[in-house]
Amino acid sequence: MTTHLDRLLFAQGGHCFFCRKPLPKAEASVEHLLASANGGTNDDGNCVACCKALNHLLGSKSIKEKMQIVLNQRGNFQCPGNACTQPAPTPSPSPVATPPKVAPASTNGNASPIDLVQADLKKRGASRPRKVSTLASTIKALLKQHQKPNADAEVASLIAELQKRGQAIVTDTKVS
Repeated sequence: MTTHLDRLLFAQGGHCFFCRKPLPKAEASVEHLLASANGGTNDDGNCVACCKALNHLLGSKSIKEKMQIVLNQRGNFQCPGNACTQPAPTPSPSPVATPPKVAPASTNGNASPIDLVQADLKKRGASRPRKVSTLASTIKALLKQHQKPNADAEVASLIAELQKRGQAIVTDTKVS
């Protein structure tokens, strides 16, 4: 017999709803988006699978309070505790995917353009460009600073590579 938790984990690809990292069933629990104490139902549309530590933290808070906790993380959400820390065996197409580690650009001028862009974005932290036009002008300025050619086609190619690597999500004119 399939349990509610089994269905949720299956629907979520075996990953935590909030941090999108693999979630072992032994560490998983059912989180009600609208808490049962606040009138929430047990329907799959109101429930997600997450780690026990996060479920305990969220408790019977309102949806607004829960979303504020998630938004306060600014970037990739990190679950409390150690349940969701194992790297995914295969890349996930999730919009909240954890970006791969970026090696710092070399100081001898031999760094590839993508290495320069990744190192610059990593250095910026939460103050990364939020619009495609801003990201493009940032890349152009960075390439010019390192005396690399910066044709519009190369800038577009670098943005596409960032998307492919899961380090940028472009929706219309916005970047996250």
